[in-house]
Amino acid sequence: MVIVGEAISIRYPAMVSSVNLPPRDVGETDFGAEEPTMARYREEGTRRALELDNRGPARLGPDGRLLPEIVESYIRHGFYVFEGVVGEEERADIARDVAHILDRAPVAPDSKLDRHGNPALGADCEGRTFRLVRPLSDPLGGTQESYGRHQIRMVEPEPPAGAPEWVVQVLFGQLQYSEACLCYYAHPTLLAIAASINGEDFAPFTEAIFVKQPRLGGSVSWHQDGWTHWESPDLDWGTHGVNTMMQLYGCDAGNGLWVVPGSHRIGKVDITAMCDESGSDRLPDGVPLVCAPGDVAVVSRQAVHGSFANTSDNIRVTINAGFHRRASVLGVRSGGVHNPVSLYDEEYIHRRSRLIAYGIDARRQRFPEETPFEYTPLADEMDRYRWTPEVAADLHDYNLQDIGI
Repeated sequence: MVIVGEAISIRYPAMVSSVNLPPRDVGETDFGAEEPTMARYREEGTRRALELDNRGPARLGPDGRLLPEIVESYIRHGFYVFEGVVGEEERADIARDVAHILDRAPVAPDSKLDRHGNPALGADCEGRTFRLVRPLSDPLGGTQESYGRHQIRMVEPEPPAGAPEWVVQVLFGQLQYSEACLCYYAHPTLLAIAASINGEDFAPFTEAIFVKQPRLGGSVSWHQDGWTHWESPDLDWGTHGVNTMMQLYGCDAGNGLWVVPGSHRIGKVDITAMCDESGSDRLPDGVPLVCAPGDVAVVSRQAVHGSFANTSDNIRVTINAGFHRRASVLGVRSGGVHNPVSLYDEEYIHRRSRLIAYGIDARRQRFPEETPFEYTPLADEMDRYRWTPEVAADLHDYNLQDIGI
């Protein structure tokens, strides 16, 4: 299966998926009468995206942090595409684990069994694991889920012939299921990006794997992620943190996330009014993330972003990791979306941050030629967090202590 879509095939080489999705004979589909308009929208959005000055390699200065002009571009646009961060060998590690994870997914939202009749991955967890959705549907749009932040329902194309009843959209808390994802979580460039944007004492947020299956993947309605600090007098471009999105096989306008540039700097947005003004769910200023395999897109949680149903033939697998400013979370009582409502005190943040420390040691063992990232908050305690198979049990249900704001 060719992964890179037509819009960027000239820029980047194609890559073949090794994700072992259940075999299906699924027919073609599109947006029906809206398909010509959608095709123009994708083409124009891609052009606008590639005209922006917010992509390139992760260039670091002598201090090991992003060059100021890169941070400035991120602050201005609300997202940045870092090219070529993750190499082929590491992507192959992650692809093998993703294939295993999807093979052990439950067959329905209320099922504890996988497609082989065995206990599904995460069936013994209290925290969130898999989100399954109807093919090409928008399960959150227009509902009160996640504090009602998904204000409008996206267009839902007709599912193709042969479509299954349910498809996996998200797996939460992948660090407890995938050592390769744990190693990636401590990629020195990834953590340097987090430190450059959020400060040396940055804190974790949450992790997830998003899957947009070809001709089946559902949409995620336009939204802004944050909910706690919109009325704060200290609100600025980065108060609610950042999501980093490594593209395992690349993404384009057909299967990728879309972002409204600059929307992270204008506070809470009335997305319903924006869509009413545009006359559809195609926001005129939106641009898609255009990424090759191994690129890492960094998106402000305050930016208006979302994705359309994936009617294309290209799969998207996104390895997501979020990070916060410590000042935005310390002493805050919040939760209710990614984790139970909790007080994020020093002890809470310290325990959740151990995942970074475990990842650094796991990565040191997997890639001994690298210089490990030094995570300032736990720099004096790293001997406590040596990664061995025996300590893997310490990660069970770790995402119950995510830090959602």
